[in-house]
Amino acid sequence: MTSADLITVLKKHPIGFGCALLSIVCGVLIYLRSGNILEGQEELEARSAEAANMVANIRNSTNLSEQVAEVQAQAKEMEGRLMKAGQLAVNLQYFYKLETENEVKLVDVRQNTPSKNAKGMYVGVPFNVTVQGSFAQVMNFLNRLQHGRHFCRINTANFSKTTGSKGGTLINLSLSLELLGQP
Repeated sequence: MTSADLITVLKKHPIGFGCALLSIVCGVLIYLRSGNILEGQEELEARSAEAANMVANIRNSTNLSEQVAEVQAQAKEMEGRLMKAGQLAVNLQYFYKLETENEVKLVDVRQNTPSKNAKGMYVGVPFNVTVQGSFAQVMNFLNRLQHGRHFCRINTANFSKTTGSKGGTLINLSLSLELLGQP
């Protein structure tokens, strides 16, 4: 087919030729834009997730200042319950006070050196404590130790029974424990 024949066919069927040309142009545009649809959908999903995150942050931020004040008050209270590892006399006084409150006999109390590899703001201040008294007194001592001013973790506990000077039965309790403190 020559170019003159092609021009003759175009003049005979101008609408058909225009529709074919328009279909080809639309097909090319759809093909070129199909890659942008996936990118646009991914961008829409990312922005939707970001917007949902912002809405959640706004919803959760109500009463934030009161919550911050409450957390700070609790942190201050917790700081007051911590033992200072370097204050040996004050630390031992805690056990002597427990001795008088519970009417047990404090046979031995020793503060050991905290672990050197402890990381962070808090350390366990280790103690070896031996008390003697009636079963009720020793159990009361343990209860006061567990629910006392300082946070306590008992590592080992050994009970033994002895006979007192007046013939009564006494319980000896040897503890290896740690109180939460600051270095």
